[in-house]
Amino acid sequence: MQLTYPAIFYEGEGGYAVEVPDLPGCTSGGATLAEAIIMGTDAASGWVLTELEDGKPAPKASSIKKIHPEKGGFVSMLVLDMDAYAEKYGNKAVRKNLTIPAWLNTFAEERHVNFSQVLQDSLTVLYRQEIAAS
Repeated sequence: MQLTYPAIFYEGEGGYAVEVPDLPGCTSGGATLAEAIIMGTDAASGWVLTELEDGKPAPKASSIKKIHPEKGGFVSMLVLDMDAYAEKYGNKAVRKNLTIPAWLNTFAEERHVNFSQVLQDSLTVLYRQEIAAS
């Protein structure tokens, strides 16, 4: 999932500060403009990932035309690749119950199969196949 959010950049003595108005409290910065863009993107991605892991939708982005920085600031867009970010940093686990035939359960338990790992590995393969196909 690709998301874009307008960000406000302010240049100061120590570099650039970044604020993402659509993500309350999401701020970052960097010594150079390039570093500030990278750090702003990382901060925004982390903010959105936390919302998604909590079962909330990603906030809707404002139009860049509706963002008005204070004097000396400028607005630019941040592009978030949430799939790549979640794959790298997402780690919130959720508990799922499943039902399988008794004979299969016996077979797996005799072989000390980690049910959670098998399911996670299988779903990861499906996820990657779907991403590759899109």
